[in-house]
Amino acid sequence: MSKYSFLDDYSEGCHPNILKAMAETNMAQQTAYGNDEYSAQARDAIRAHLGENYSDAAVYFVASGTLANLIILASALRAHESVIAVSSGHIELRETGAIEATGHKILTTPPVDGKLTVVGLKSVLASNSHFPHMTRPRVVYISNATETGTIYTKAELQALSEVCKANNLLLMLDGARLATALTAERNDLSLQDIAELTDIFWLGGTKTGALLGEAIVIPNPQLAIDFDFHIKQRGALLAKGRLLGLQFSELFKNDLIFELATTANRLAQKLAKAVSDNGYTLAADTESNQIFPILPNILIEHLQQQFAFYVWEKLDDQQSVIRLVTSWATDEAQVDAFIEALSIEAK
Repeated sequence: MSKYSFLDDYSEGCHPNILKAMAETNMAQQTAYGNDEYSAQARDAIRAHLGENYSDAAVYFVASGTLANLIILASALRAHESVIAVSSGHIELRETGAIEATGHKILTTPPVDGKLTVVGLKSVLASNSHFPHMTRPRVVYISNATETGTIYTKAELQALSEVCKANNLLLMLDGARLATALTAERNDLSLQDIAELTDIFWLGGTKTGALLGEAIVIPNPQLAIDFDFHIKQRGALLAKGRLLGLQFSELFKNDLIFELATTANRLAQKLAKAVSDNGYTLAADTESNQIFPILPNILIEHLQQQFAFYVWEKLDDQQSVIRLVTSWATDEAQVDAFIEALSIEAK
């Protein structure tokens, strides 16, 4: 019997609406390199969510999150400039040195609940100011949701934005799971708020029902001058850019992307509640679609016979932190089966 996977939120292909749209438009001739009608529709749909102040925001589509991050940072940083991130940030731990490979240093500070704080940001600035003997910080990188599934509040994002503006820093938001963050129960941010408080962000499709694809949004088009050159130079300008545009066009029809994210969050909450109800604790609050239970190692071994998931951190010889991820396509019957297995072992 194959194991049911809670490893990630991209194990399945894509939402059926996307496959249907691809089949129906397959033989339609379109202009290449993202200049097609589907990409134009997707851009307009995203801009509509940003509000009238951002009707001319620049929107670009690339195939993956790592591409989005390295293209954004390579375009924003001069040779002597660096990026600030928390030590658990995706660009620091999970991208094989992609940013460093562009010739830029990442300056890190410890996270608080997975997030960058004003205190942490100011600490990095204070300890990296011996110019010209140190790189000059220019971009601040955050992700929402974070690597531990937590989300930023509007007040937290505003505070970071204020420090960035006061120090001539660009605030960049990695939105691989932005849809789940924006549909979380505790969320008080909108896409319009994100556009107002950051200088550049991207919205993930890969982890929210698309086959692949991320949408890079630059609210101030002046910051987007020559950005398409960087996309091309990094090998990310697809001749068949229509494939990315069409997916986002479908995801934004009737706000499908947020409906799918809501499903992932609901199932995550169901799992988190079951963990607590059975007397186990969580390494981080479950605010989006990632759950981090702390479980006995013997229980983990039992669960692994039926389910696939990451052992995120070994705490000691007795217990470890595991990561469970729900998605738009997660089978609720399998969630119930996991809960049942957890409950049997807890008794």
